Amino acid sequence: MIKNTLNVGQISEGFVLDHIQAGRSMDIYKYLHLDKLDCCVAIIKNAKSNKMGKKDIMKIECPIDFMDLDILGFIDHNITVNIVKDEKVVDKKCLHLPKEVRNVIKCKNPRCITSIEQELDHVFVLTDPEKQVYRCKYCEEKYDGRLAKH
Repeated sequence: MIKNTLNVGQISEGFVLDHIQAGRSMDIYKYLHLDKLDCCVAIIKNAKSNKMGKKDIMKIECPIDFMDLDILGFIDHNITVNIVKDEKVVDKKCLHLPKEVRNVIKCKNPRCITSIEQELDHVFVLTDPEKQVYRCKYCEEKYDGRLAKH
């Protein structure tokens, strides 16, 4: 019997994002604007995981000062971020829910100032860390939990 394995090569500098909720890697790809960067990205979807059942893994070869950990923490603060330099993991970062997210989600309230003032940043503030609730800084509209499509 032949066992199927998938090998993705080592990266010399960048990030390995582990413990991504199965199916969320494409959201991360979009929100980090990886399509606009000239870097190598490997996405492994639905990998077997003892802890999670299934998970996604991403390997991103790019300069390490590029990563916006706040956006990652907002999407899923359970992701493990391994920082790679010279083909070795040099640091592991634990994510947390950011206190504020800017221009990641848009306010849905038609009466909000952000609907009228187009150049205004969309700012959401973490108002209830326990329930992971974000509200618009301007009108207090509660974020509904769905990421907008870019």
